[in-house]
Amino acid sequence: MDINVARNLAAALAIGLGAIGPGIGMGILGSKAMEAIGRNPEATGQIQTNMILGFAFTEAIAIYALVVALIVKFV
Repeated sequence: MDINVARNLAAALAIGLGAIGPGIGMGILGSKAMEAIGRNPEATGQIQTNMILGFAFTEAIAIYALVVALIVKFV
């Protein structure tokens, strides 16, 4: 196997597997936030703020996976 093929495969696996967890986590987070807002509409502001903060932290994990994939591919 050529080194470039191995790098491309490793980068694809890094971002692919690194994005599965955050994708599932964001789906669950959004689902539970909508459920909580449906049960208690008066708390929408507080729930939405915490949901957006959770989305940001979860998305950061996917960005770390992207950085690792780029390092593997180009360094």
